[in-house]
Formats: sequence, C-alpha cells, structure tokens
Amino acid sequence: MGGSHMVKIAGLASNRGRNLLHIADRMPGGAELSIVLTNEDGAPVVEGASERGIPTEVVTREEDESRESHEQRLLETLESYDFDIVCLDGYMRVLTETFVDNAPTTLNIHPSLLPAFPGMDAHEQVLDSGVRMTGCTVHVVTEEVDAGPIVTQEAVPVYEDDAADDLKERVLYEAEFTAYPRAVRWFADGRVTVDHEAETVAIEGDTGGEFPQRRLVSDDLDSTLRYGENPHQDAAVYADATCEEASVVAAPQRNEGAKALSYNNYNDADGALNLIKEFDEPAAAVIKHTNPAGCGTADSLAEAYDKALRTDAKSAFGGIVALNRECDAETAEQVVDSFKEVVVAPGYTDAALDVLTEKKNLRVLDVGELGEVSERLTEKPLVGGRLVQERDLGDPAIDDFEAVTEREPTDEELETMKFAWQTLKHVKSNGIIFAEGTETVGLGVGQVSRVDAVELAAKKAERDADGKTAEGAVMGSDAFFPFPDGIEAAAEAGIEAVIQPGGSVNDEDVIEAADEHGMAMVFTGMRCFRHD
Repeated sequence: MGGSHMVKIAGLASNRGRNLLHIADRMPGGAELSIVLTNEDGAPVVEGASERGIPTEVVTREEDESRESHEQRLLETLESYDFDIVCLDGYMRVLTETFVDNAPTTLNIHPSLLPAFPGMDAHEQVLDSGVRMTGCTVHVVTEEVDAGPIVTQEAVPVYEDDAADDLKERVLYEAEFTAYPRAVRWFADGRVTVDHEAETVAIEGDTGGEFPQRRLVSDDLDSTLRYGENPHQDAAVYADATCEEASVVAAPQRNEGAKALSYNNYNDADGALNLIKEFDEPAAAVIKHTNPAGCGTADSLAEAYDKALRTDAKSAFGGIVALNRECDAETAEQVVDSFKEVVVAPGYTDAALDVLTEKKNLRVLDVGELGEVSERLTEKPLVGGRLVQERDLGDPAIDDFEAVTEREPTDEELETMKFAWQTLKHVKSNGIIFAEGTETVGLGVGQVSRVDAVELAAKKAERDADGKTAEGAVMGSDAFFPFPDGIEAAAEAGIEAVIQPGGSVNDEDVIEAADEHGMAMVFTGMRCFRHD
C-alpha cells in the first residue's frame, strides 16, 4: 500500500461515531470514508455521514440471528464498496472470526491504555483503580476482545476532580482525536505492517531522536499569573522539571513580599538571561519588551551595568536587569537608582540584597550558577501546532570572520564585532546594533525594513545614549544588506566597521559602498534572525 494510493475506509459505528466523522473531516494522509455502516436503526452517525456525502448502510441483527449470520450480512453489504481498512468506532458488537478473517485489517479504538482496563466502562475502571494516567489505544481487531496488537496510543492525565464524563470527554478530544487519525495516516502512508499470524504490528519510521515522530510534552503548573500579556488575558506558567539549565522559571525570588512575576516579566527575564549567558566576562543587560535596551561587558559587573544602562537610560526605566556574575553592592546601588521590575543574577552578596530589597516591588531572582547550556531546543506554539527548533547557539569565532573590504578591521574592531554579534542574536528582527568597545551605543529593533533599523539605531545613539556616539562605532546586522542604502545610512551616522552575514545577490554593491566610505566589513556566513 504505497503513499500514492488513496486509502479508503469502511467505518462501523453503533452510535454517534465521532471518531469516524472526525477522520472524515481531517482526511489524514488523504484517507477517506467510502461507507459508514451501523447496526442500530436511527444511530446519529448516519445523519453525520450523510451530511458529509458519505454513503451509509444499516444492518441490524435479527432477534434470533447468530453473530456469524449477522456478520455475513455485514460483509455482503460492504462488498459493493471499495475500502482498504475497516475502522470501528463504538461498534457495540464483538466480532467473530467470520468478520475478522474475511475483512481487511480492522482497527478499533479503546478508551484506555491497553492492556489495562479492557472491556466496558473503561473510564469507571480507571477512576476506581486510582491510576494517574489514562489515554486511548488504537489496535488491530482480533477475535479476543481488546487484545489485538497495538498500532498507537495517546496518554491523558487523570485529575483528582475527574468524573467519568469529564474523563470520557478529555480522552475523546485530546487522545482519540489525535491517535485514530495518526493510525489512519500511517496506513495511508504505507508505514504499517500487520502480521496477522504473529499478531504484531510494525510502524516504519516511528523513530525518536531530537525531532521524534510523536512528541509528548509534560509540564507541571508552577503558578497561575495575575494576567497574560494584557490584563484581559488569563495566564499561567508551567515548569519543565527535567530542565537542568539555569532558568527564570526555577529561580527563587529573594525579595520576600514583592509581588509575583507577571507573564511579561517571565518573558523578558528569560530573554535577558539568555543574552547574558552569551558572555564569559562580566556582563550586564537591560531588557524592555524582550529586546536589549543596552548591553555591556567589562572587567567589573558595575562597569558592565553602567555601559548597558547608558545606552538608553530612558528606556531602561521599568526594565529587566540581567547580570552574569554574583551581584555586588556597587552594582545593586546602580540598579535601584531608577525603577526596575526584575533583577536576574546567579547570586547576590548580602550587602547587595540589603540594597535591592529596600525596593518593595523589585523582584530579585537568583538563578544559581549559570553553568552549561543544556536545553537544545526551543518552541513556539501556533494555533493548530507548534514550531520546534534548535536554539540559536551559533557563535562564529573571530578567526572565521571573512574580511571583504579593502580595509581590514583592526583587532579592536574585531572584538567589538564579536560582542555585537553575541548581543544581536537577542535583538528582534530586523535588528541592527551599533557598538563600541564591548558596549551597545544604539539599537534598531523589530523593523520591517533594514534601512529603517539602521536609521533607528542612529537616532537612538544620537538622542538617548549618554556619553556615547555612533561616530567611529561598529554596526552589526542580523541578516545581509539587500542594497547599499543600509551602508549609506550607517556611514552618515559615523559607522566605520560592519559585521553582517553576507550572501545577498547585491553583495558586490554593498562591499563597494563600504569601500567608498573606507569602512571595514566582515561576513559571518551565518544569519541570526530572532522573530519573536
């Protein structure tokens, strides 16, 4: 059964047949129902199938009729339809060898994780037993009830306040509506081998690894939040108990009595922590709306914080501060000098805590030793699914920068380029950063045009940076310049060196523009978009 052959299904149901109708609507792998048959007069599935243009048949069992005779009539009725597999859904008759041996592979779905809780009243059995996890099982039908080889399963937690009806509904919508279409899709893709003799099922390509074929994510509620991104949205934070890396979710709050973190605080604090994890030397960053308002590294933490703050002290108001060293009193004094929402650090001296806790609502998060990056993946839920990717751990070395202009960058410019790139990874695209030494001078974040981002970085440097200037600074760009206009705008602001990925069809024109202005430019050969 190759992928090109459209799989046709004969569906058997005694009542509503919600799984069958769901499969009809979803057409997993292109599969479609060619017939829905019921053994009950007036079964609601008939109406649902008819509305979808699926032929229906009713074959009731006569009062004294044997099962075998009834099944023989089922098979005869089905003979005039074209189908590859049979799917049962709440078909309330136990099938005998008469049907099983003479029909194609027949699947059924059972509302528990077989072999546990077979037979009737599975949900009641589950609740009586006290198990904490249930689910559903799609299996191949054999003469022995609920005992055929398993094709796929899906898990559902059992909650303390569940009644059988609650569980039934969740198992249907969360598990059965996932597992049954998956099984059908596998058949449609020709990935299932059923050995009826040995009663085994093999699924081709049902592999694990970093991006497994099936994904179960289990998180525990850490806390409900006051609200989400906006006050009219409810929200909660869930914790992944397997995460070993320093994180804001697991960080204890050291300012007793300060209000709990908000949704936006968590989001910003996570972004801030990710940014300062980039640096080995003492580093500080101030984050607003997940973007750096400023970032700096220096020999001391206090100096790094000063560099970060002076990039845009006005925007830093109400921001999130992240530090990659134990916070000392000197740094703490600077932090509380203006209003901040949260401080994130791998520890605090007692003197620093004395200073920070004077601010009643400053949340002080202690993430513990920063250690190694252990979480390799990051994800973004979408309506109807989720995107999963490797985290951007790209870290091009200075030796790998490719100088493309007549003027080679100086050693100092190369150091600044490296710093700019590490910070730029955490700036929303289109992102531009102006930097000098190891501190930000101006940032252009989240623009739809790269030139706009350059002009915004120049404006911020000119207007908001304290004691800094774009004159003689380095510019970093998170993606290539499609036209020379970005370089022209940078030259106008006083930029003398550029780090960017390269790779545009117009690279030659862009390099030429840099040469005309005596700029040094390097290509990383790597992009660092951040879209959310």
